[in-house]
Amino acid sequence: MAAGQAGGSAGLIRAVTPADHDAIWAIIEPVIRAGETLAIPRDMTRQAALSLWLSPDRTVRVLEEGGVVLGVFYVRANQTGGGAHVANAGYVVAQGATGCGVARRMCAASIDLARELGFRAMQFNFVVSSNVRAVALWQAMGFVVVGRLPGAFAHPAIVSHGMV
Repeated sequence: MAAGQAGGSAGLIRAVTPADHDAIWAIIEPVIRAGETLAIPRDMTRQAALSLWLSPDRTVRVLEEGGVVLGVFYVRANQTGGGAHVANAGYVVAQGATGCGVARRMCAASIDLARELGFRAMQFNFVVSSNVRAVALWQAMGFVVVGRLPGAFAHPAIVSHGMV
């Protein structure tokens, strides 16, 4: 598992409560609709998105500063059976909070949380290469790119130009 340090001391990482659902939806909806980074349907409803993001197989946390939720992440088992010791995680940062260290703090917290939950490793399954900030951050946090699947992600900008 990668060793990571928090990007700063500001912000509270805490468990999600039902009162956070509106804030979580406000954070993930624009990312879902853009269709540029998450491998889920762009037309996903609020209920379906929250059900997926908050599903029982995930341990979900938010990063909150000054009473405002700036990001949300989950940790879950990447596989079952013989792969259940490897964690997987997903992160979304509020649009107004990008570039402020929120993703770095959530990544560091997710690594710690994965250890607390008993995971022995962590991998990301589907980081879109055009999400260069995420790729750079994960590498800075100690993760290594172990493979690429050209054309595997139907990026809306590429699909709309007939390139995929």
